Amino acid sequence: MPETILMDAEERMEHTISALHHEFSSVRSGRANPKMIERVTIDYYGAESPINQVASISVPEATQIYIKPYDKSLLQKIERAIFAANLGVTPTNDGIGVRISLPPLTEENRKEAVKVIHKMSEENKVAIRNVRRDAIAHFKKMEKDKLLTEDDCEYYQDEVQKLTDRFVETIDQAFRDKEKEIMSI
Repeated sequence: MPETILMDAEERMEHTISALHHEFSSVRSGRANPKMIERVTIDYYGAESPINQVASISVPEATQIYIKPYDKSLLQKIERAIFAANLGVTPTNDGIGVRISLPPLTEENRKEAVKVIHKMSEENKVAIRNVRRDAIAHFKKMEKDKLLTEDDCEYYQDEVQKLTDRFVETIDQAFRDKEKEIMSI
């Protein structure tokens, strides 16, 4: 039973790391990245659909994203959705697809992006600590119910702390890597 709690905690922490990497991929770092527009949705026959489900997205150059809808009647909707998403870019409709040219990041934009990823990493560290808190609460309840000895409870709490430390370090490393990527010109 305690091993199951440990495995569950580790799995939840891994999900947190995956979510962090997904969040980081949406932050602009100077190069064009299709994931920047992954969250943009358009009205497609009455249903909100992500752009990547109604169009192909490519990166023809390091500073451009090209969106070619499967249905040409969606061009205007895609263009409006990108404007509405407030991504800081201006889409250009060429009649076949929508081209997004990314201007170079200024020093101010880079610092703002670093603040954003720092906030994301801190929120994910809190999520990791919440998983730790939940696991420790389970162990203490098991000790109270006489399912674990006091020594075993201490051992499992130490194991959860080691897991937490490992995942917090992973978050810190991911932050440093993304910060380096953003600040490099």
